[in-house]
Amino acid sequence: MSALPKLPAPRLGLAAFRGRLLFRGAFLLLIVATLSLALVLLKEEKQRSYQNYRQNLAKSEAEIAARLRHPAGQLALLNPDMLRTGVLPLRPVVLPFSAIDFDDQNKVRQAVEMAGCLVQYADGSSACAGIGNNPYAGGFLYLAGSFLSAPLAGREQGVLELYNVHRARVTLTMRNQSWQWIAPFEAQNEPGAPVHGRLTGFAGAGPDLVKHTRPVREFRGWLWQNPLCADAAQNGPDCPHRAFFSIRLPVEVFRDALFGKPRPVWPPPDLDTVQVHIEMFGPQAANNENPIPIFDSNAGTPTPPFSLADLATGLSAGETLRLRKLGAVPRAVAELHGASEGYVPTAPWMSRLVDRLQVPGFGTTIEQRELISTAVGQYELTLSGELRGVDAGIAAVATRLSWFVGAMLLAIVLAWLVIEVGLIRRIAVLTRRAAAVSHNVQDAQAEARIADLDLTDLRGSDELGILAGGLSDLLQRVQEDVRREQVRAQQERELWHAVGHEIMSPLQSLMVLHPAEDDASRRYIARMQQAVRVLYGTASPSEALQAATLRVEALDLNAFLTHLAANAHFAGVADVRYVPADNPLPVRADEFPLEDAVTHILRNAERHRTPGTPILLTLTSNDTSASVTIRNQGPQIDAALLERIFEYGVSDAAPEEGTPNGERRGQGLFVAKTYMAKMGGTVAARNEADGVSFILTLQRAG
Repeated sequence: MSALPKLPAPRLGLAAFRGRLLFRGAFLLLIVATLSLALVLLKEEKQRSYQNYRQNLAKSEAEIAARLRHPAGQLALLNPDMLRTGVLPLRPVVLPFSAIDFDDQNKVRQAVEMAGCLVQYADGSSACAGIGNNPYAGGFLYLAGSFLSAPLAGREQGVLELYNVHRARVTLTMRNQSWQWIAPFEAQNEPGAPVHGRLTGFAGAGPDLVKHTRPVREFRGWLWQNPLCADAAQNGPDCPHRAFFSIRLPVEVFRDALFGKPRPVWPPPDLDTVQVHIEMFGPQAANNENPIPIFDSNAGTPTPPFSLADLATGLSAGETLRLRKLGAVPRAVAELHGASEGYVPTAPWMSRLVDRLQVPGFGTTIEQRELISTAVGQYELTLSGELRGVDAGIAAVATRLSWFVGAMLLAIVLAWLVIEVGLIRRIAVLTRRAAAVSHNVQDAQAEARIADLDLTDLRGSDELGILAGGLSDLLQRVQEDVRREQVRAQQERELWHAVGHEIMSPLQSLMVLHPAEDDASRRYIARMQQAVRVLYGTASPSEALQAATLRVEALDLNAFLTHLAANAHFAGVADVRYVPADNPLPVRADEFPLEDAVTHILRNAERHRTPGTPILLTLTSNDTSASVTIRNQGPQIDAALLERIFEYGVSDAAPEEGTPNGERRGQGLFVAKTYMAKMGGTVAARNEADGVSFILTLQRAG
């Protein structure tokens, strides 16, 4: 692993990451699918909650409307301020009836119980004070209720003392005035029948009647007593019995207003200021100046009757109930709001997410409307609900469930990390190292380092570990092959050292035998020494030629070609013709390498020319370069080899004698191209109609 940074790694393409991208994409898709599923379910839950809320709101509106259509509900509509004015003292309410048949116990009881106007006391007593909703039924105040009492004792006609009989005392206070009536009980039942009788009203408070006092004409009252004991456990003659009373109380102020002008306002606008006090007394001692009532409507803490405020208990958070009376000028009757719910832990981000989810067909509020018809007019009921409350509930539930979604995502991420670290990372490391090996396998300088690549950290018993082990064994084999190649190269280099040394000594002796500078033999000996120096101590001829250093200087190309053509027969190439130019043509070249390059091409032309035909040298030039064309007549070069004949080892000649296994070197044209390139020139071959031409181009010297 430590050797890996020494190897330059290639830039891997997209295909090299396809497997990892597919794996990571699958996990990303799984995460996205989980989140998308949660969002879809959340949106569907929101839509379902909205629909359920609309249905529940419609159901609640129908229940409220049905409750308000009941006489008890109409009583609440007709008396919207009933709860605000308080229970005590007793105040009259507008009844949902035009009048009450106060003479019939059953009808009176049914009317007050249906209307729900009875104020309930702790001992089971009750009382109701009300007026009819129709002003022309008479300006009367109706009183009804029940109380517990021993067997009723009635007054004999003409008796003025009332201390030994049951009696009722009614006090009416309104408009800074007060009226009081005393009504003793007068039994009218047959012996043995249920006790009942009249409550005859007299003006005043008693305790005794004034002689010749006449009863109030419009005062009507009845009292009925249940023959059974109120408590079934008691069965004595003096046990308490439930008594029910019904009184029609004349109110002169109301009656006077009925016949006045303009048309009377009904119910009276100051009805909530009217106070009624009902007291029931039983037989007591004659000298008792302050008798104690057995029932007092102003005593205790009674339970109020049903009112509009009670409808608020059935409203949910965010719901608003509005009631208004329709008419020429609509009038608001009541506006009730549902109690807010307690704090529910909700994540702020979840609330924002739920708010952003749109549900088609729903706004921010939902309204339900209904008309309530009563004897005194129509009322409009509007029940509206805020959907934000629904959103808050959904957000609270979603916040709790988000922990499960988070746990699922965490499990997916952990599985991803386990596979990423345990498998994908090892695959990535192995891929990079294998790519580095593949990239540097052709680099001679890196081959020695490739074998040092350490893969022991990736070995294991699993599939990837076996693959890494196999690659490590393969690299070990490569290391052994590289070492053998290095040994072979070193041996070959030593061999070339020895060959070069043995050749240079005789050549030096031949140079002494030909001291004259104009001796042609001396020139060829110098060329041989140059070739040996190039190849001396190099393991490969191609490497030697590539590494050779030339001395480029100005050379008269015209004189060079003239001398070359005249001495070509010494190199075994006969009939080389060149027509010298009139003027010198200096070019940038090294004389001996250029002569080697031209000689190799001449020998190639000699092998392929038609016997008896000459080899023609032609010199042309322009302002920047000079070209030498070597043309011979004979077969053309195969088109497939025309571009490859200058490569090392490419040749179409027969194997040379003395070469190992009869191989062909293919070195001459490679030497020509290499030397020409080092001198800044080029060489190319071109097929002619009757032969082949080689064109050598050199740069002209200053």
